[in-house]
Amino acid sequence: MLKSWKLKEVVLMSLFAVVFGIVYLLFVHVANIWAAVIGPLAYEWMFGIWFIVSIICMYIIRKPGAAFLSETMAAAIEVLIGNAVGPRLILTGVVQGLGAEAAFALTGYKHFNILVLMLAGIGSAVFSFVYGYFVSGYAALDPSFVALMFTIRVLSGAIIAGIGGKYIGDALLATGSLRGYAIARTKKGDVNA
Repeated sequence: MLKSWKLKEVVLMSLFAVVFGIVYLLFVHVANIWAAVIGPLAYEWMFGIWFIVSIICMYIIRKPGAAFLSETMAAAIEVLIGNAVGPRLILTGVVQGLGAEAAFALTGYKHFNILVLMLAGIGSAVFSFVYGYFVSGYAALDPSFVALMFTIRVLSGAIIAGIGGKYIGDALLATGSLRGYAIARTKKGDVNA
């Protein structure tokens, strides 16, 4: 998978994985505080933040595996720095990364516009929700509540991860720090960008 990757792409993906592993752990605490205020739906609103590294890395690097690997690495970093869920969280990262990766694979890794990035966020949301349904026992909840959870998570994936990931990628590109990466080779007005 990494044979066609340049060293700088691996390094950038690893850097993002470390940064977002820390961000992910911080947002666990933010979500816990938010849940104390509004209840368990608080986590659903925040899920998009836990999908975002996969979208940012794929948007910048644009190579198969960037979404999956970055999300999995970020989950592993989060476990190493102290997430109480432990190693099971790495499997969660794998599932979320596969959801985002699937959206890019559907386009043959050729389209990176806002709709595809939002679809990647939705993919992470759907994959993680199905996984969570079985692992976290959502079947015991009222079906209308489960439907609301799913809807909010999908919206969070599309907005926070998809739109937010594009915004962060574009902001980094504007600084000039991404020269030499695939995102910088996209022409202005390119519908694939």
